[in-house]
Amino acid sequence: MTKIKRGDRVVVTAGKDKGREGKVLIVDAKKGRVVVEGANMVKKHSKANQQNPTGGIIERESPIDISNIAYLHKGRAVRLGFVVETAERGGKITKTKKRVARPSGDIID
Repeated sequence: MTKIKRGDRVVVTAGKDKGREGKVLIVDAKKGRVVVEGANMVKKHSKANQQNPTGGIIERESPIDISNIAYLHKGRAVRLGFVVETAERGGKITKTKKRVARPSGDIID
């Protein structure tokens, strides 16, 4: 299970785009890779088709290993952890798992 989710603001910590910030577009938990908006751009040559009638060279994001990004919390790159909160509702005990920023302990969602 990965701690990074789609839509999170992250910063790239290693590679050619080190220091670049962006939003997570795709998370592939099985392969341990993520696609970050504006990071790890590659040029792809495409033939003409109905979606792209002219064809040509298209620039798009390529996946990055999840270990090379960090969650951005209050302008700082932080590690994430989990905390389990228990609550009692109507005599039933419910447990919810929440993400937490490690140094401060702030609950993210």
